[in-house]
Amino acid sequence: MKRTASAHWEGDLKTGKGNISSQSTVLNNTQYSFKTRFEDGIGTNPEELLAAAHAGCFTMAVSATLVQKGIVPTSLDTIATLTLEGLDVTGIHLSIKGKVPGITAAQFEEVTKGAEKNCIISKALKVAISSDAELL
Repeated sequence: MKRTASAHWEGDLKTGKGNISSQSTVLNNTQYSFKTRFEDGIGTNPEELLAAAHAGCFTMAVSATLVQKGIVPTSLDTIATLTLEGLDVTGIHLSIKGKVPGITAAQFEEVTKGAEKNCIISKALKVAISSDAELL
């Protein structure tokens, strides 16, 4: 399986602008710029997209592990917080809340720690990754 995305850019770094598109067309000429990346503007940025991808991947990995244990979650909600220091991504923190019947908080945390290390996006990254879990 291969997934594709594309980016188009015009101009210099600070005043230029571009757009990002994805194979699925969920992103379709979505605007991004220096302002949306490093300041406050309307549009997206690569770090936000990386955080979204990590949140989605991690949440699916938690669900898959729970189902392997015979436990079906009612709901799982994750916030991924990516830290950018200068021009370096220095870490991502994954905060998950789950409604999961038939499991203890300790068991839920054990599952989330496994997903933190083993989801596809976590394995692709070379930065510190941490997480916390709250069973609702």
